[in-house]
Amino acid sequence: MKLHPVVAAVTDRIRERSRDSRDTYLQRLGALAERPRGADRMGCANVAHAFAGLPANDKLRIVAERAPNIGIVTAYNDMLSAHAPYAGFPELLKDEARRQGATAQVAGGVPAMCDGVTQGTAGMELSLFSRDVIAQATAVALCHDVFEGALLLGICDKIVPGLLIGALHFGHLPMVFVPGGPMTSGLSNNEKAKVRELAAQGKVGRAELLEAEQKAYHGRGTCTFYGTANSNQMLMEAMGLHVPGSAFIHPDTGLREALTREAVRTVLGITRAGGRFTPIGRLVDERCIVNALVALLATGGSTNHLIHWVAVARAAGLRIDWNDYAELSAVAPLIARVYPNGSADVNHFQEAGGPGFVIRELLDAGLMHEDVLTVREAGLREYTRVPQQAAMAVQGAAPAGQALAWRDTGPSGDLAVLRPAADPFSPTGGLKLLQGNLGRAVIKTSAVPPERHVIEGPARVFDGQNALLHAFGAGELERACREGGGSLVCVVRWQGPQANGMPELHKLTPPLAVLQGQGWRVALVTDGRMSGASGKVPAAIHVSPEAAVGGPLARLRDGDRLRLDADAGVLQALVADEEWNAREPAAMPPQDIEDNGHGLGRELFAGFRRNALTAEEGACTWL
Repeated sequence: MKLHPVVAAVTDRIRERSRDSRDTYLQRLGALAERPRGADRMGCANVAHAFAGLPANDKLRIVAERAPNIGIVTAYNDMLSAHAPYAGFPELLKDEARRQGATAQVAGGVPAMCDGVTQGTAGMELSLFSRDVIAQATAVALCHDVFEGALLLGICDKIVPGLLIGALHFGHLPMVFVPGGPMTSGLSNNEKAKVRELAAQGKVGRAELLEAEQKAYHGRGTCTFYGTANSNQMLMEAMGLHVPGSAFIHPDTGLREALTREAVRTVLGITRAGGRFTPIGRLVDERCIVNALVALLATGGSTNHLIHWVAVARAAGLRIDWNDYAELSAVAPLIARVYPNGSADVNHFQEAGGPGFVIRELLDAGLMHEDVLTVREAGLREYTRVPQQAAMAVQGAAPAGQALAWRDTGPSGDLAVLRPAADPFSPTGGLKLLQGNLGRAVIKTSAVPPERHVIEGPARVFDGQNALLHAFGAGELERACREGGGSLVCVVRWQGPQANGMPELHKLTPPLAVLQGQGWRVALVTDGRMSGASGKVPAAIHVSPEAAVGGPLARLRDGDRLRLDADAGVLQALVADEEWNAREPAAMPPQDIEDNGHGLGRELFAGFRRNALTAEEGACTWL
């Protein structure tokens, strides 16, 4: 299938825009790749320290037999249900490496915070910047410089982007990401959302709300809605960085163990000793990035990736911006409906065909580059297939690590969840770029009903999310809707990277959804983020430049009439130009302890806030 002209044009533009930085990156990568292996290059004391803790046979393999040594970077902790299964992965990976005549070492661990735990708390102010901490920790792990490749264990929101950014700074090494899989389906996401809205109205108490939440989040594995964590997994498949089809296989299955072992064989196959040398820095090129963006848009994935994948691209010497996303969104059909842009969860998504179906449809429609490197010899087309255990493994005739087979995905198993690219849910992806005198912002439209794509009404300006929650609880927002003729645009400012680390504002969804459910026309405008699970209320997010650096949101006043038009791509304060231009931006007020988080680690991130780039530049702190 011929590549779609818009996909080709965006790819060419990224390539041209990035020519100098990408060439510099590849030259550095090439020079590092040409060095002798670490165990041969380093001094004897360095080598002795590196392998002192290994069993004697492993030392022999590395030093005398010159076998490949694979570094393991793990984000294991059991605070994250998604990462709890990783507890036993290192020993499994080491065992498989030995079976293959190689060795593996845990090079280091990276921090991994749970946004579900910190949502709406002071800890959320550390969330976005934890991505760059993870990237730094990945670099610390790999700086031992004695590895021929690496396996990266991470799944959730900031963890995969952080691992990938760190990995790309060691782009001369082959690397494979190793997922853990989702938890089984519990209370449906729609039912959970209903209980949250009832709680916001005071119609159910804490006991009922807690019961619902625990039924939804109930076991080991990734949360089952299509938020940032599961969007990460979709993108890893589209970029060819997983063992094909491994994203959404439950942790406690023989198939999961087989796929985990296969990750070892896969990374060994792309080392220099394996004969098909494929360092991650060459694999992740402009075509690979575009494939990721198209897959994100076609599945209605998390808005957080409008920040994270800009940073990922920069780590590979590539420059992308929101115009690239918007142009791809205009031609990428929405072919998946998974909560929050549908009622299905990721287990239903997997059963209907999962990433394999999505990638096949996009490749066949000319919307993804097929001529890309992946960690597998067969290329991206292999990612259109579904893994399964061969019959001999079920009968116990072969070890789990030798028992994998892949089958064709076939047609959609549920047309309410996955549709062909020729007959999509929508002809365009779930993202729009907004521009106007309030700056540049983005809106996720895939979960917003078309009749709510345009909202015009008076502004109610808040200096933090708790102020909005208090106003809702006091009945002020319902009163403002009534006085505003049925419409209200809530503005929450001072939420950008330099202000307070750009927290997610997911706790604002239930009260705004309540107002919307009562028939009012409401919208949110903010320089902060929304969770990957948000969407039913129209929200212009990531407004740049942010208020803290004098951005336009700092000029807004209560009562200003605002227009959010997702169809026309407009975000505008309907204030006369003369008056608007004459206004002095407000100064960011001191935040109270509820919003500020002093004493809970926030002070340690002052340098991150000071150095952060804009949201559209990936909110990077390391450039």
